[in-house]
Amino acid sequence: MTDIDKLTGLFEALGADDASGWAESEAEENIPQLARYRFLRMVWQDIDAWSSAAPDWIAAYRKEGLASGAVERAVQLGLTPGELGEIAREVAKETAFGLLHGLADPADGDLPPEVEARLPGWCLAELSPEGEPTGRILGALHEDLDEVEPQGPAGGVA
Repeated sequence: MTDIDKLTGLFEALGADDASGWAESEAEENIPQLARYRFLRMVWQDIDAWSSAAPDWIAAYRKEGLASGAVERAVQLGLTPGELGEIAREVAKETAFGLLHGLADPADGDLPPEVEARLPGWCLAELSPEGEPTGRILGALHEDLDEVEPQGPAGGVA
């Protein structure tokens, strides 16, 4: 079994639609695609939870929290848990995109260039299965966020 076959099997186990494409990219371009895919898959699980778990968070937010009044008014106006879940999912997706973009490019333009030039940045780095740094960076994750979006139902409720 080749490295590409092993990688393809791991991508398939994670549910990648184009497992062989991801595996070939990692093997041929030395891009940590498996780590990228795994991370983005986790991000999508969190995003989708806003839709699939809408009845739970709506019930909790109606009882207490900063959004309790707004959630209660939305329910009273007739919005269903499914509708509120889809709104929340979209907000979560936009937030995730913004965070991933900021991870790749922390300069947001609100500071003078001479200050930006002196500020630290950050990165997300790949670790081996044994927990050792591989030296490969998971850069520009925001570019693949939509690529990893689950293609089936978002899991919302009626």
